[in-house]
Amino acid sequence: MQQPAPTLYRRDACLLCALAEALLAEAGAAYAVVDIESDPALEARYGTRIPVLARADGAELGWPFDTAALGAFLARGD
Repeated sequence: MQQPAPTLYRRDACLLCALAEALLAEAGAAYAVVDIESDPALEARYGTRIPVLARADGAELGWPFDTAALGAFLARGD
């Protein structure tokens, strides 16, 4: 059974977030986006750690990551 798409926690006007989204697009990965600025609890949790990619099982991949790390993270979620 395939897991739900991972969630990318990000904020607007974030260069690192744009880089992470470019890697996800390059990998052809489906993902949901959550802007942490819309939720005080997420802002407190992720603050300066963004971008963070999270799977439904609770595993997180924090920046910096490359295509190899991204591929391994996504593969473990299948």
